[in-house]
Amino acid sequence: MRTRWLRSAALILSVAVLCAQAPPPATGFALVPVADGDYAHFGQVATTTPMNAGDIANIGVIIGHDAVAVVDTGGSVQVGRELLAAIRAITGKPVRYVINTHEHPDHIFGNAAFGPGVTFVGHHNLPTELAKRGDYYLHSFRNLLGPDAIAQVRIIPTTLLVLNEMTLDLGDRRIQLVAWSPAAHTDCDLTVLDETSGVLFAGDLVFLQHIPVVDGSLTGWLSVLPRLAKLPARLVVPGHGRLVAPWPQAVTDEQRYLEALATDTRRLIAAGVPLAKAVPEIGQSERGRWALFDDYNPRNATAAFSELEWE
Repeated sequence: MRTRWLRSAALILSVAVLCAQAPPPATGFALVPVADGDYAHFGQVATTTPMNAGDIANIGVIIGHDAVAVVDTGGSVQVGRELLAAIRAITGKPVRYVINTHEHPDHIFGNAAFGPGVTFVGHHNLPTELAKRGDYYLHSFRNLLGPDAIAQVRIIPTTLLVLNEMTLDLGDRRIQLVAWSPAAHTDCDLTVLDETSGVLFAGDLVFLQHIPVVDGSLTGWLSVLPRLAKLPARLVVPGHGRLVAPWPQAVTDEQRYLEALATDTRRLIAAGVPLAKAVPEIGQSERGRWALFDDYNPRNATAAFSELEWE
């Protein structure tokens, strides 16, 4: 038993080093082994364009004795089809579950590539969020993905809802699902922990390299992080960022950034600085630490100001 654990730990460490150092593949859709039975596809650290087909989020695949679970499906049906083909190249076992970690298009637009017999799993708030935002996403991503690509996308109903926690069995491989509250990255964040390997597929509750994006609640996210860090994982696959990292150390940089947002925002609000003048100052100590800082920090600063102005 000890020998098996040491081998698993060695594999996790070697993959973590490999993913941290290796450049992205020039072409093709890659599923990278991160532990025995666990694979990850690392999306580009970029915004969605027709050229990248929305392949900007990380995807997980967990293979049990009897079946397969997929954690998110990518930002287009093309990505979803490439994912399914990559799974078929590894195993002939059926995909039993597609688990969506939240409602953002870069994580769910590949769902339509998975057909009958698949159970779609999500946070109990996911159907509400999809009902509120689904049509908007289909309209707003028409230009981002291109009309032909968006025409293939379907908003797939969630058929198995996680109220608090749930365990799914893939055959000698149990995976623990946690529906987080309060709102954090979004209002429907879900994590997936492979209890056998200790690999955590964190969705967008964890960002590495890519700047975190606040679409739910800054204070909620900060309140969730200490509880998230207590999950009994060894290794995390983040929602964005082309590497895996040891757990719980992986949340350190993200927590520092979110705390900087909150501290700067509260200071400027207390000084009576209006929103338009505050936004360019909020979070600037984190400049240079994150990819896509200029794309998302102004949005995060605006969200933080709007949330904290009335606390």
